[in-house]
Amino acid sequence: MTPSRTAVRATAVLLCAFALAGCSTVKGWFGGKKDDGKPNEPVELSEISPSVSVAKLWSARAGKGEGRMGVRQGPVIADGRVYAAAIEGGVHAFDLQTGKAVWDYLPMRQGEDSGKKDKDIRLSGGPGAGEGLVVVGGMDGEVIALDASSGAEKWRAKVGNEVIAAPAVGLGMVFVRSNDGRVTAFDAASGERRWFWTREVPMLSVRGNDSPVLGPGYVFVGSDDGSVVALSATDGRPLWEQAVAQAEGRTELDRMADIDGTPILDGSTLYASSFKKQTLAIDAPSGRPMWNSEHGGAGRIGMGASRLVVSDPNGTVFGLDKAGGSAMWQQAGLQRRNLTGAAVQGDYAVVGDFDGYVHWLKLDDGQFAARERVGGKALRAAPVVSSDGILVVQNVEGELTAFKLQ
Repeated sequence: MTPSRTAVRATAVLLCAFALAGCSTVKGWFGGKKDDGKPNEPVELSEISPSVSVAKLWSARAGKGEGRMGVRQGPVIADGRVYAAAIEGGVHAFDLQTGKAVWDYLPMRQGEDSGKKDKDIRLSGGPGAGEGLVVVGGMDGEVIALDASSGAEKWRAKVGNEVIAAPAVGLGMVFVRSNDGRVTAFDAASGERRWFWTREVPMLSVRGNDSPVLGPGYVFVGSDDGSVVALSATDGRPLWEQAVAQAEGRTELDRMADIDGTPILDGSTLYASSFKKQTLAIDAPSGRPMWNSEHGGAGRIGMGASRLVVSDPNGTVFGLDKAGGSAMWQQAGLQRRNLTGAAVQGDYAVVGDFDGYVHWLKLDDGQFAARERVGGKALRAAPVVSSDGILVVQNVEGELTAFKLQ
């Protein structure tokens, strides 16, 4: 992107944030008051009677955090550890069970005194992990791969735009989605660039994007124009493309159809959700649509055994039938609270909000089951859940908190 186009798009995205959230919701981000009965205000939380006990296991800090940058920086869980990054503070590894620090990495500019820690490298992307690596991206296009066991730097590379999505690691490669619509594949062992693929980014889009998802020989990418593209993992050739939502409307705002949450691959079925409140199930090998739902949002989808969970741009949470896409329930008690994407922990859907609250909803009917607050700062990244049921959230101040159901 040229400097002028970058500036125009940055301005458009910033304006979009205000237009979408509403002045009152944005005011809520910065600590403004919330008044009852005002239709554009974040809904006030009602008292609930918890039906499940949630235990806080530990909390830790990854650094200064993203603040108001809107990059949705979140952790990743792999091999019994939690890996997290912060804009300023580097990359950190914590023990999943205890929160004890295992290692930390502070980036330095290459060629400078090895004893001088360089605070100008801002690690905007949450880490990706796999194949013995932890990989993180920076706001100036840096891609840094670390040894997962020790935090030692293995290699670094560069892309042409900021990286605010966690890299995807697998199939012997590292796949990096940068904010200019490009996916770049690097050799996992050496950092050598293998291929790249580019999709033009609309002038106006939701701030943020998310990782590609990997399948056998495939890289699936959700795009800001509302489509999902399947690329060959070997050479980046497009294999198929499917629209989840059409970027249609009279204005740029009306045409926004971003897929900003990582699509979910379940067996041979791929699920993707769009800002235009559309969710699509796709046959992953062929790209053939299987069903479409008129409920969805730009963030991540939570997946249970028989339910998908999506939060729409207005903050209504829906439980969708995984087999056919019909809405089995909806929860409107979190409207305009700028919700994160969803996760599933046991029999519960989990979302965070702009005021630092984590909400647990029953998967079978969407009723509130529990609520906890973490630090009073906004949660923007979707919660993540380990294979043994530990949920971890990261707020915009870089604070991580782990919970387990009792």
